[in-house]
Amino acid sequence: MSDRTGRFVVQPNGHKTPLSPHMEVWRWHITMAASILFRATIIAAGVGSVFVLGWLAALGFGPEAYANFTALAASPLGLFVGFGLTVVLFSLILNGGRHLLNDALIGLDVKTANLLSQIAVWGPLVLGVLFWIALFATGRVSL
Repeated sequence: MSDRTGRFVVQPNGHKTPLSPHMEVWRWHITMAASILFRATIIAAGVGSVFVLGWLAALGFGPEAYANFTALAASPLGLFVGFGLTVVLFSLILNGGRHLLNDALIGLDVKTANLLSQIAVWGPLVLGVLFWIALFATGRVSL
């Protein structure tokens, strides 16, 4: 193992091993973006669960607390958070489907993996916008 690239490290036992590749070594591609966004989506879903707990707490504390919570949820900030949580939900569904297919050894060739990743990256945003357009168009949500 030569040290021509300067990317090796000597382990405590004396063996030379290659360093792990850093982000700057890799060329960005859609499957990498889909993987990173899926992890961010999982974190966002955890944060979103706090809002669900807040809703349940407001429900348990009585009508006044619930009215305050629904007023906050109906505000522009609340609608923005609701839109974000909708995108997170669609992302979990589409990325989960992508992972399910990959676990079944489907879509592992480069062309299909790129297509599934494109769907998982852009699909949640498109579906979220369409969903909220439908909510506003049917009068279920208003500013």
